Amino acid sequence: MTIELGMKAPDFSLPASNGEDVSLSDFRGKNVVLYFYPKDMTPGCTTQACDFSEKHESFAELDAVILGVSPDSIERHHKFIEKHDLPFLLLADEEHKLAEEYGVWQLKKNFGKEYMGIVRTTFIIDKEGNIAKVWNKVRVKGHVEEALLYIREHMS
Repeated sequence: MTIELGMKAPDFSLPASNGEDVSLSDFRGKNVVLYFYPKDMTPGCTTQACDFSEKHESFAELDAVILGVSPDSIERHHKFIEKHDLPFLLLADEEHKLAEEYGVWQLKKNFGKEYMGIVRTTFIIDKEGNIAKVWNKVRVKGHVEEALLYIREHMS
């Protein structure tokens, strides 16, 4: 499935770091920053999570919820959250079904090896549950500020 601007965001229910199953529909009436990242505890993913953490209050003031998604287990998410004091939910997509549904589970190349994995992507979902903005193949540096600015300018 191809995700396009304006379309209804695919709903989901995944185990979350708060011990509950979380669905996109739980956040209807709020803007949602749904960001997919490859792996807990890796340098780029840690930087991105800490950047979102730093701006968490600013997103909250704009009625926006941050949800991070990776194929890591809930146990690994807990360690990642504790180590970096992350104030938002991380969702465990261990079977990468959600990543596939959102089109971010793709063939990657690293050091001459090919493998399937998550391509770092951020989706902004509006209060009605529609895709408002997509950043593909995200570069971590400056991305969180860009996402915050988009919500501030287009969705508040």
